[in-house]
Amino acid sequence: MKQWLVTLVHFGVQEALSCLFPVLIFVSLALTQLFALPQRYDWMLVICLLIQWGMYRSGLETRTEIALISLFHLIGLIMELYKVHMGSWSYPEYAWTKIGGVPLYSGFLYASVASYIMQAWKRLQLSIQHWPSLLLVIPLGMLIYANFFTHHFLPDMRWILMALLVLVFWPTSVYFTVNKQRYRMPLLLAFLLIGFFIWLAENIATYFHAWAYPQQLQSWHPVSPDKISSWFLFVLLALFIISPMKQAKRYTYKPG
Repeated sequence: MKQWLVTLVHFGVQEALSCLFPVLIFVSLALTQLFALPQRYDWMLVICLLIQWGMYRSGLETRTEIALISLFHLIGLIMELYKVHMGSWSYPEYAWTKIGGVPLYSGFLYASVASYIMQAWKRLQLSIQHWPSLLLVIPLGMLIYANFFTHHFLPDMRWILMALLVLVFWPTSVYFTVNKQRYRMPLLLAFLLIGFFIWLAENIATYFHAWAYPQQLQSWHPVSPDKISSWFLFVLLALFIISPMKQAKRYTYKPG
């Protein structure tokens, strides 16, 4: 029992350290609201840039990882511009650093997901077994990203994509090390859990007015649990992009 508790605490600490970037973002959102900073979206952009600079200078992130995080910032920003234009959600506060109704700091919310995956990969010594062929992974990744846009005017393929992911990734497992012990988890379960915790974080973020869904403009309401499936798809999309870099950098990786 004692060994189990030590392992659980060790795992919690490593996960918390892996979440440093998103945690600092949420703390900053809370503090900027608490102290009612004017144009807080502009302050958030400065804070996010300082966090990234600090993580790079401290050695927590490499140049390659910063480049990938910047890529996710761009991917997220493009999605935000489209979603805000379509009325999916909005950023009601005024800011100088807004383009098309979207504050530039918002891309860091997506980049923080990539930061978490890369930090967890190193801290928990992740390896993946039975990774599917790129001939399957690349088209799936493209369809997942495209569906975030096309479901506004075409049938939503979310559940079809999730069924395909289950079919393709059912044999895939992720291995991780906690307190010098090696553990295995089905990859789909791992990323469903990550999607769930991102959904919880999304509820916290909307509570602190990071953005607002239409039903939250008058008063705050919990975010629909349907969003867990969206985050599940986005996290897998992030893995599709990050895993080749980890393989090229000779991190522990076991192709199927």
